[in-house]
Amino acid sequence: VCQSANMSSTSERSSEETFLCSICLEVFSEPVTTPCGHNFCQRCTSQVWDTDGPCTCPLCKEMFHSRPQLKVNTLLKEVASGFNLEKNRSSQHMVEQRRQKIQEIQILLELSETETLRERAVGLQAFTALMQSVQRRMDLFLVELQEKQSRSHRRAQDLVQRLQQEICDLEQSSADAERLSRSHDPLHFLHHCPAPTPPAGLKEWSSVKLASEFNKTELRRVQQCAVEVTLGPDTAHPELVLSEDLKQVHHTDVRKQLPDSPLRFDKCVNILGKQSFSSGRFYFEVQVKGKTNWDLGVAQESMNRKGNITACPEHGLWCIVLRNKDEYKACSSPPVPLSPQRAPEKVGVFVDYGKGLVSFYDAHSADLLYSFTDCCFREKLFPFFSPSLNEGGSNSAPLVLTAVETLSSDKVQK
Repeated sequence: VCQSANMSSTSERSSEETFLCSICLEVFSEPVTTPCGHNFCQRCTSQVWDTDGPCTCPLCKEMFHSRPQLKVNTLLKEVASGFNLEKNRSSQHMVEQRRQKIQEIQILLELSETETLRERAVGLQAFTALMQSVQRRMDLFLVELQEKQSRSHRRAQDLVQRLQQEICDLEQSSADAERLSRSHDPLHFLHHCPAPTPPAGLKEWSSVKLASEFNKTELRRVQQCAVEVTLGPDTAHPELVLSEDLKQVHHTDVRKQLPDSPLRFDKCVNILGKQSFSSGRFYFEVQVKGKTNWDLGVAQESMNRKGNITACPEHGLWCIVLRNKDEYKACSSPPVPLSPQRAPEKVGVFVDYGKGLVSFYDAHSADLLYSFTDCCFREKLFPFFSPSLNEGGSNSAPLVLTAVETLSSDKVQK
């Protein structure tokens, strides 16, 4: 046991040179020890001594008078064999390590290729979806453009038909008058043609602007989407006063003690409508007559209601505002100044949820004030109102939700 332990210890401490034959420079194979104490492979010493000449030590050259009978050094053989085995194992281990590394590299390469293919598929899918979305939007835009052109064409045809009909009526009236004028009976002529009055129902076209006619027709179309809207008390700023029917709101300097709520505006004097909309089209009108400041539009449900509010679509608010009695602007990014031909007394708000459209009209003149297009709606929308501060009474008039009356020719402001 001690000898085996010593052999193991010797094996651990030995270097490769210790077990190399100085003749073949390989690890000992069947090692023998010469009388002078040097070790060689048995085959190597036999090859050296089988040549002519005296037997000498291949290493130190000590001469032997007779050829020594060398026996295998079993201890050295075991140690050399153990070293050789350990060396082989070490080599095999290093080979195995390298093979494992090659395998790991191949696995990583396969994973990389798989990930590349996955990313390519995801990228292609995203770009395909984007292209399809762009194509859909372009198709919708072209359809809407075509519909708009068709509506304009129909309106123009209607006007032309009316004009042609009136021309026919006038020509018929003129022909009748001419025919009667040839009558030999003056009393008969005066009885049937007492005065040169035009046919009934004729329109005074000199005062008609064709653009106004088109605007009027467009406003009539959106007015067909009118909905009932009332004010939402739970969202009202504490300084706002609402009418009993929840149709009017104005600002007062007295702050009511109301329970705080996530729904309520606490700094800006705003209020939302009670009704919400998440699809389709809707339209409502608000009287703004007598006011110097106001805000009108629509807001998404998650709109911030605490502290200062930035009015823009990025913060979930699509609105137009009046400031200082005559400064109108659309709250886009950046804000867009508006120049209505006259100060609107009633504003119509139209939303097409599916098309991402919010339009504002002068409900009396039928003029389009502004449109937000390509809006991305993902939440419920609520009508949005702000009567603004009363400014010492100069802006005390209320905002009034009014019933929508379909526009007629006589009601259009000239």
